[in-house]
Amino acid sequence: MAEDLLDSPEKTDVPDVGHLLAAAVAGVGGAERPGQVKMAEAVAHAIASGEHLAVQAGTGTGKSLAYLVPAVRHAVAENACVAVSTATIALQRQLVERDLPRLAESLTPLLGREPVFAILKGRRNYLCLHRMQVDEPDDPDEILFDAQSVSATGRQVQRIHEWAETTETGDRDELVPGVSEQAWRQVAVSARECLGAQRCPFGTECYAERARDKAGEADVVVTNHALLAIDALEEFQVLPEHDVAIIDEAHELVDRVTSVATAELSASAVEFAARRCGRLIEDDLADRLKEAGEALQPILADTAAGRMDVLPQALGGVLLSIRDASYGCMTALRTTLKTAEDDAERLGAGRAALTALEEIHDTAGRLLETFETDLASRHDVVWLDRPFTEDSRRPTALRVAPLGVGGLLRERLFGRRTTVLTSATLSLGGSFEPLARQWGLPPLGTAADGAAEAAEPPEGDEPVKKDGAEPVKKDGGERPLRWSGLDVGSPFDHARSGILYIARSLPQPGRDGLPEAYLTELTELIEAAGGRTLGLFSSMRAAKQAAEALRGRLTHPLLCQGDDSTSQLIKQFTEHEPTCLFGTLSLWQGVDVPGPSLRLVVIDRIPFPRPDDPLSSARQRAVAAHGGNGFMAVAATHAALLLAQGAGRLLRSMTDRGVVAILDPRLATARYGTFLRSSLPPFWTTFDSATVKAALRRLDSAG
Repeated sequence: MAEDLLDSPEKTDVPDVGHLLAAAVAGVGGAERPGQVKMAEAVAHAIASGEHLAVQAGTGTGKSLAYLVPAVRHAVAENACVAVSTATIALQRQLVERDLPRLAESLTPLLGREPVFAILKGRRNYLCLHRMQVDEPDDPDEILFDAQSVSATGRQVQRIHEWAETTETGDRDELVPGVSEQAWRQVAVSARECLGAQRCPFGTECYAERARDKAGEADVVVTNHALLAIDALEEFQVLPEHDVAIIDEAHELVDRVTSVATAELSASAVEFAARRCGRLIEDDLADRLKEAGEALQPILADTAAGRMDVLPQALGGVLLSIRDASYGCMTALRTTLKTAEDDAERLGAGRAALTALEEIHDTAGRLLETFETDLASRHDVVWLDRPFTEDSRRPTALRVAPLGVGGLLRERLFGRRTTVLTSATLSLGGSFEPLARQWGLPPLGTAADGAAEAAEPPEGDEPVKKDGAEPVKKDGGERPLRWSGLDVGSPFDHARSGILYIARSLPQPGRDGLPEAYLTELTELIEAAGGRTLGLFSSMRAAKQAAEALRGRLTHPLLCQGDDSTSQLIKQFTEHEPTCLFGTLSLWQGVDVPGPSLRLVVIDRIPFPRPDDPLSSARQRAVAAHGGNGFMAVAATHAALLLAQGAGRLLRSMTDRGVVAILDPRLATARYGTFLRSSLPPFWTTFDSATVKAALRRLDSAG
């Protein structure tokens, strides 16, 4: 563990990080970058000292090698394992298919052996050979499907079966093109549903078990934030034993952990659980649960969507019935399963049914427990989620999510292993503390405009020290929780390569769509840039409104998210330079288009969370209740992160040039604008529209 490293220095016959990094960079044909060297040294120090590290490394820094080199060195020198967690499939693939193989080849002569790496995902990401033999639909919402959708699902399942005959890994991400979640559920199981390698007739061939075995032998295991969260949340161990965790794309950590810790309850899910277990237990027990699910449907239909601070009496009664009925079914089913130890098919069906029952029971109980305490003492937020469109296949459901995940991360992640968090965007308003606070790390100092005020209500009575060390209970004692922040900068000269244009003269955005002045300004900017525009909008409604309005005005092709798959749209945008692409959230963080195809990034408005967003509004209220500034700690931090990510789409290579245009004048006029602007890359800033359009025309004429 981290504290033991101080007493047990790593083997001296392993070259230092500087030598290894130089070899790795030479191996990939790169050049030494000061920021990369600085980051690698900081990561090595964190691993050796046990002090957690948050490091911001701009695009082009080469941060993957900067953390992989010290990680590999530590693993080989100490015969240990390092877990690397990412938020996106794209980065996982980059690490496993490109960065780590090259690194292993470059470092093997210096380390004396070849470093071993593996990728590990949640069990549901792997094909289950036993599940494939069970010809039974497994979808709690199957009653909502029409014949056409069921037929389409059937075709996808058939394609999975064909792919299963050739795949060596059973990894869903290798199935290209992909299939719907509905189809994949027919051939995969969760950890709870799994029979276990000893009981399953396909245990020796299991893809998930093979991946786990391979990960258990690796020096570096690449995983994702969701599995990292499951490893922290569950009592059983999911990831191999590791003493260091490196979290890339760490700006998404809180949202991913929150998502894993969120549960939902719908009438269709209750009825599905009753149907599954009804084949294995007495009818009257299953009928009680089915009736409870049927009673839930009209109550949810009559309940207003949004956050619920008070539990309606009728809803509380139904939740109580669901909890008790599901418990009765679980008890009977467990008795039944004891007699099915040697019947793999019956045991598999029973485990699947038991999993569905446990989820229903636990969620109903969690919902009831939330309302048993007064509002100020609650740790969870409850809301009713109703689809915006009637034809949505997503059911109306009750959702319950944690108010904050800082306590969980502090205890289960930072309290157990040395952790390095990195991203191109971690410092908001000039400070790491807005995000560090959400991670559960203690404060180091004071940030501008109050942005470092607690992003979640304080938990417990643990003392917070001014030096950034906070005691964490561990193995019966206390371990100081120390961390530091480091910004290694960016190789880009932002002030010379890009312009930040804030349209201060435009009216403030309203609730009735984009004002005509915005559409006019957007048209003129795009024409000046010769197309080549990525439009980032705060909602899909705004993106579609802009696309419809501008298609009749522009002389350049315009694509809008939803016209085709996002990956196909990005491909078209990249390959045809005059093209424009409009979209929403996934484009703010998921577009990497270096070169002349992207010269202008337009952001329609500051991306604050919706005022009626249940989780965000509850978190703001909780911060305010504890004396903090809820707006700055939650809404402004959220907006700053997205703005920084969106603006980061512009410069992706050393030769890129262009403009980031933000049409929302509040960025220049509002008090919180200072905090938001200081979260953006240091572009040259102007409020003059004519200056910006002239610069774009010069770039366009230069080709």
